[in-house]
Amino acid sequence: MSEQGASIIALLQMNPTVGDITGNAQRLERFVQTAKASGAVVSVSTELAICGYPPRDLLMQSSFVELAQQSALSLDVEIPSLIGTPTLPEHARGKPGNGVALLGNQAPVKIVARKQLLPTYDVFDEARYFDSDDRPGIARTLSGSLELGVTVCEDAWQVAGETPSEYDADPIEQLAEWGRQGVNLDATVNLSASPYHANKIQTRLHVARTAAKTLGHPFLLCNQIGGNDDLLFDGRSLAAWPSGDVVVAPAWEEGILLVDINNPQATFWVSLEETHGELVHYAPHETGEERGDVLEELADAVVLGLRDYCQKSGIERIVLGLSGGIDSAVAACVAAQAVGAKNVLGISMPSRFSSQHSIDDAKHTAEALGMEYASISIDEHHANLEQHLSEMLEHGAKVAQENIQARLRGILVMAHANAQGRMAIATGNKSELAQGYCTLYGDMAGGYTPLGDVYKMEVYGLAEVFNRRAMAQGREPPVNDSTLTKPPSAELAPNQRDDDTLPPYETLDSILKYHIEQGLGAEAIAKHGFDPSVVVSVLQRLEANEHKRWQMAPAPRVSSRAFGQGWRHPLASKHDWRR
Repeated sequence: MSEQGASIIALLQMNPTVGDITGNAQRLERFVQTAKASGAVVSVSTELAICGYPPRDLLMQSSFVELAQQSALSLDVEIPSLIGTPTLPEHARGKPGNGVALLGNQAPVKIVARKQLLPTYDVFDEARYFDSDDRPGIARTLSGSLELGVTVCEDAWQVAGETPSEYDADPIEQLAEWGRQGVNLDATVNLSASPYHANKIQTRLHVARTAAKTLGHPFLLCNQIGGNDDLLFDGRSLAAWPSGDVVVAPAWEEGILLVDINNPQATFWVSLEETHGELVHYAPHETGEERGDVLEELADAVVLGLRDYCQKSGIERIVLGLSGGIDSAVAACVAAQAVGAKNVLGISMPSRFSSQHSIDDAKHTAEALGMEYASISIDEHHANLEQHLSEMLEHGAKVAQENIQARLRGILVMAHANAQGRMAIATGNKSELAQGYCTLYGDMAGGYTPLGDVYKMEVYGLAEVFNRRAMAQGREPPVNDSTLTKPPSAELAPNQRDDDTLPPYETLDSILKYHIEQGLGAEAIAKHGFDPSVVVSVLQRLEANEHKRWQMAPAPRVSSRAFGQGWRHPLASKHDWRR
């Protein structure tokens, strides 16, 4: 059991780069060094910290797993440390383990735990990569005299009923049973890489409180931060006590949560970034609802997603089309905050259908943000193509004429991207992507879609956030009143408006959320007060445009169900949504 003065455990809330084993190892060593200097006697990393989460098919390379485990076991650390690492298969035809290594300061270097519960739902496919263990781990840290239960992410969720279906085992209940049999643990730790979506913290608080109450001792969860491909990790490492007290680390920030397992009030945060978030203390009877503005958090999330995608891919500069509409204006705000306004180029590409206010609004956004700006008319190119294709267009669908403009703009944006070493970003939002209001090889062209999981009405909310942030810094709001108030339009035809063919976005967003995030069918959605024919038309368009979403650039996941890994609908299908 722990001795007085030897009860501080450091949770290393780190932002690893997937695959960068050497770089991650060096960062881990610096984190542990800081933890020791801050008074910690034990440190705990996030899940698979040595290689970053999720490494996906890199795990199918035996040399990658071997190098990761060897690097984890070779870390130069001065206090006992629990490090997340893939581990070598335990038998010839086995898969790696999602493991935890114990090393440092007289502690025997060894693998002390492997993940038991391997999720295969939503964005997870861990059974593809790992073999599961049959028990939780126990780490005995000699110098600190601490005995710790060791679990990995999903291992803690079964006890709180927060998994879609029951597993055959419950690691938290197993540790609790060992406690009833005389195995006295000081605390249980959980190495986690729990992806973010809105209000996820409420679920984690429930998991942590349930685990602590079941175990009868403190439960500590160390969560990864950062963006890796389409997944975001918000950090918010936490510690919970059987009393119901919980302390939560800041979101979106690297640092160390120093937990005194004997005193919740003595827990504190060591920031490793320029920003300095504050701990949040939840008393036993608090609901655990999110504090702060939901839209502010959404803005932080999409900025971090684009920032990390660029930094971890070696991308320094961005280009996007600026139409003067709300989506491209907000996408420009995200890009400017993610990589710096001086590294962002916005291109206005008016046609004869473009309104003067849209041209002016695009220029306003660029100037307010301080980004590079160019205006290139597509009129001549458009007229030439129309002339060459006149016979075909005369008998073709209206959409063919409209998409020529979108694809001309895509050509220009991609030309600048290729010539100037920039990444193009697509500016579409989730509502429009759901309905096919986007053009393949046109406005969908790009390497990343920062608003691809943000509903249209949320885009307006983000505009207000970025305007507030600009004004707080004494700058002009980048999204002007004209952009905020004009009816949404692709401006690909005279007097065109989105609501000519779509329901109002407030209605559309609600229908989509009921279907995508709650899994409701047309009849169930209509019972919430919607016109059944409108619901059916929305779901029919959703199904008909799946092929576009298979080809969309990755987007940061911010909702409970995004188009991407957690959305696996068939391309060629036919469903009668009226039934």
